[in-house]
Amino acid sequence: MLNHREVLEIDPDSQPVLLVTIDTEAEFDWQAPLTRTNRGVASVAHQGAAQRILDAYDIVPTYLLDYAVIEDRTACQIIGDFLASGACEIGSHLNPWLTPPFSEDLTPANSFAGNLPGDVERAKLVTLTEAIEGRFGRQPRVYRAGRYGLGPRTAEFLKELGYAVDMSVAPGTDFSREGGPNFTTYDPAPFWLENDRRLLELPMTWGFAGILAARAPRLYPCLAGRIGAGLRLPGIFARLGLLEYARLTPEGETTAALIRLTRSLLTRGQRVFCFSYHSPSLVPGNTPYVRDRRDLEGFLDSLRGYFDFFLGELGGVSLTPLQLFERCGADAQAMGARR
Repeated sequence: MLNHREVLEIDPDSQPVLLVTIDTEAEFDWQAPLTRTNRGVASVAHQGAAQRILDAYDIVPTYLLDYAVIEDRTACQIIGDFLASGACEIGSHLNPWLTPPFSEDLTPANSFAGNLPGDVERAKLVTLTEAIEGRFGRQPRVYRAGRYGLGPRTAEFLKELGYAVDMSVAPGTDFSREGGPNFTTYDPAPFWLENDRRLLELPMTWGFAGILAARAPRLYPCLAGRIGAGLRLPGIFARLGLLEYARLTPEGETTAALIRLTRSLLTRGQRVFCFSYHSPSLVPGNTPYVRDRRDLEGFLDSLRGYFDFFLGELGGVSLTPLQLFERCGADAQAMGARR
């Protein structure tokens, strides 16, 4: 899937860095078969509730925009106002079933863009990239594949189109039953794609906490397998503080779980943390994570609680993915000059 991985060298004594990204996309039923007609983006008008919290903490999020958002003038005006004020950055989020050209069959496997024939994946990337640049007057340089659908040629296409950062790796997950990628051998550590250090991979911060976290790659597949899941072993191990799989998101995770994950990864050398969520979650009923008003308040409280912890108690800093790339790229050039 990814032909080369060179781990990014980061000073273990450096301040932890927080990146915030928002998959800004159409509202659709995640449990139902995908269609090309579910293209509503009314939830973009509700992003202000979270954006005001981000502003209060001086966090500049990156809105990763899908084609349905770019088609909607009202949604683009809202994001454009955030962008013009310096409150956000923008990038690309390719949901291939919503992005022309539509030459492929609408199947679960084809919802992962990396499964498409190379010319089709590239054509969709070109369409989305040019549409974003046309709307906002700037080239997107940060990318996340919809459904984390990286393929063997995705990095090649991203570099050709001027991208600097990919954020599509979802550590500890396996989508192969649906025809998607298998990320079970990946961890959240950033790495360079290819030797030229032109494209930085910033994986999702999905990983393990608990006493047995260091043994998770071998242990967790057994716990989460058919027999282990039937015996509810993942939940039992998590409650006992032995091993807990968590994702750095306010969607379906408690603030306490986010803090446990962060502390665990810090002790193992992680210094870059990607906090993310989906734009439809700002409207109750759109996603499984926010079903009613109470869920929404909990979602927003989780933002405040985690940012208090990360930027206050930990003394961390917030950057955009592109800012981190620019820092790392300068460091890589300096290292090359010293060799």
